[in-house]
Amino acid sequence: MIAFPNAKINIGLNIISRRNDGYHNLETIFYPVQIKDALEVIEASEMRFESSGIEIPGHANENLCLKAYDLLRKDFDLPNVSIHLHKQIPIGAGLGGGSADAAFFLKLVNEKFSLGLGTEELQAYCRKLGADCAFFIENKPLFAHGKGDFFEPITLDLSTYYLVLVMPPVHVSTGEAYRGVKPQEPATSLKDLIQLPVEEWQGKIKNDFERHILQAHPTIRGVKAALLEAGALFALMSGSGASVYGIFKSEPDLDALAPGHLIFKGT
Repeated sequence: MIAFPNAKINIGLNIISRRNDGYHNLETIFYPVQIKDALEVIEASEMRFESSGIEIPGHANENLCLKAYDLLRKDFDLPNVSIHLHKQIPIGAGLGGGSADAAFFLKLVNEKFSLGLGTEELQAYCRKLGADCAFFIENKPLFAHGKGDFFEPITLDLSTYYLVLVMPPVHVSTGEAYRGVKPQEPATSLKDLIQLPVEEWQGKIKNDFERHILQAHPTIRGVKAALLEAGALFALMSGSGASVYGIFKSEPDLDALAPGHLIFKGT
């Protein structure tokens, strides 16, 4: 069986407070975007994981798909499987690619072996794997809070807009991102700000990581500035970076912006 895990962007990201478990309470809007990996699972005589496309750092045995399968095997009698992941979602970009792969893998195994797991049960497994992993079970625009793994429905449709995503040649670690942020309660929740027209988002919907990340990485700052100069209604860094996206009313001509940027409808 084959699935195609897609990426996400964060429309706003407020770091609210530190938690006793080492994480942070936050609020954000997760929005799915159409950059996809390809994931195949077949029964096999022994457990095997292999990948192609973008090189995945670390040992293959540490991949989240295998960790997800280990969680399921504690509760279900499952056979060995061979997993092939073709990686196209940029890594370390704030796009949730690894979390998407794990969540889609859980859904794929649930269907393949008729486990009968519902949405909440699948999300519970995801919460053991990563803070944003559970989002990809429903895979629709959601307001996220807590560690980013509890959700409330929102109404948000960007299908009439064009999204431009740029991945600068910069790596921002999660540690670097959090070291520079000062948690605080936002004056206005993203749940309210997201109701504004897209044309009014800039300067009101923010990413708390941007202030120090953009200062430390001029390349990322330059990409955001270039998107706004090119006519983006709204531009923001996604997650802890380094990807930056812009929302345009019409399809822009951005050949001079950066090699490898992606333009797609906001579905």
